[in-house]
Amino acid sequence: MAHDHHPHDHSHDHEQGHEDVAPAWKHDGVRVIPGNQLDGNVPSTPGMDRKAAINFARVGAQKLWAGTVTIHPDAKTGAHHHGPLESVIYVVKGRARMRWGEHLEFTAEAGPGDFIYVPPYVPHQEINASPTEVLECVLCRSDGQAVAVNLDIEPVEKPQTVLWVDPTHPTGGV
Repeated sequence: MAHDHHPHDHSHDHEQGHEDVAPAWKHDGVRVIPGNQLDGNVPSTPGMDRKAAINFARVGAQKLWAGTVTIHPDAKTGAHHHGPLESVIYVVKGRARMRWGEHLEFTAEAGPGDFIYVPPYVPHQEINASPTEVLECVLCRSDGQAVAVNLDIEPVEKPQTVLWVDPTHPTGGV
């Protein structure tokens, strides 16, 4: 079946004389990034091992950054924020304890299968809540460039636990 035009707003060069030639999506289309080929050369936060899978430098991503985060048992990151970017953390393995606020005064925990949302500019800290198991997460951000602003914060001694409240958990979930 011949395609003379495509319903998207990218322009692509077509080889002349071939009716069934697809757009130049062979190298500009879907990309698979093998898990053992992630890029560890990204802005870091003490206590955390970040690796990029999807970003501007690797695949030309304009509006997304995605990668992995590993935190060793009993370890925690320094306080930081990600500027104007939104972040989503998906917990693959282990137990994540998040602290956030001007003095990291709020806390909540997440386990495998849970998603964590971090709004722009929110000071936060990721903590591996397990003394024995590595915390492994997938991280996505709302821009193709990585931003990590490390902060010098004096945390409160006992943070306040905050339950997740949303339309499906109006009284708070754990």
